[in-house]
Amino acid sequence: MDKQEHLSERFEENRSHLRSVAYRMLGSLSEAEDAVQEAWLRLSRSDTSGIENLRAWLTTVVARVCLDVLRSRKSRREEPLEAHEPESFASHTDVTDPEQEALLADSVGLALLVVLDTLAPAERVAFVLHDVFDLSFDEIAPIVARSSTAARQLASRARRRVRGAETALDADLNSQREVVDAFLAALRSGDFAGLVAVLDPDVLVRVDSVAAPPSGREIRGAENWARGAVVFSRVAQLGSAQLAVVDGAVGIIVAPRGRLFRVLRLKMKGGKIVEANIIGDPERLRQLDLAVLDI
Repeated sequence: MDKQEHLSERFEENRSHLRSVAYRMLGSLSEAEDAVQEAWLRLSRSDTSGIENLRAWLTTVVARVCLDVLRSRKSRREEPLEAHEPESFASHTDVTDPEQEALLADSVGLALLVVLDTLAPAERVAFVLHDVFDLSFDEIAPIVARSSTAARQLASRARRRVRGAETALDADLNSQREVVDAFLAALRSGDFAGLVAVLDPDVLVRVDSVAAPPSGREIRGAENWARGAVVFSRVAQLGSAQLAVVDGAVGIIVAPRGRLFRVLRLKMKGGKIVEANIIGDPERLRQLDLAVLDI
């Protein structure tokens, strides 16, 4: 066996681990596979004689590639699922194996993926590497271009965000959940009367410019929103819609395979929804305090 074949064999031994690292950072199987492939290309072009721990070296490379991808998303203000039309939540076209990605998402946990999707790039990388894959902050620091202390602070902020998503529902949130449960069930079935029943007659709906391009819009009145929602439910695939606590109140997230796409932030009074904000702007999504609720 020549040197290149031996190197390829050792890389394949680490492929599963590297893909797991990349997937938790990126939330996308296709992007994770790309990051792993980039790691192989860099390895194949490198002088490996000085590499003492190949897994650690490859993990570092993959982490840096993923950090670049996350920063690129943020700087371009891309939606993670930009291949969707605004009204469609179908699987996006860059996924090579949707079934495998769904299995990966289940193994990681939807709640964790959604919360990770709201973190800043360096926070996400620091948290995943330390809390999930047990790298030291001395190892993480050069990856995120910070000191060891700063890397620790990044992971700590991310950890507080993740743990904050584990808070149990209080009585008020449980009553809100009943209302939103009924709303989501009516939305999925296209039930006009069911939607009107849980909406305040003067409900105000604000849709941002990403969710309703080009400039966003407002909808007033229960029947007006319900009428549009029924039409929407006929063309949208709402299987990934799920209840969540959004900024302290029960709302709805749409997160195919854990990648945050849309959020409905709701206000309720007297057992009715009185206001709704439909958010699709990636920057605004990252600023929300989210906790996914168990089904």
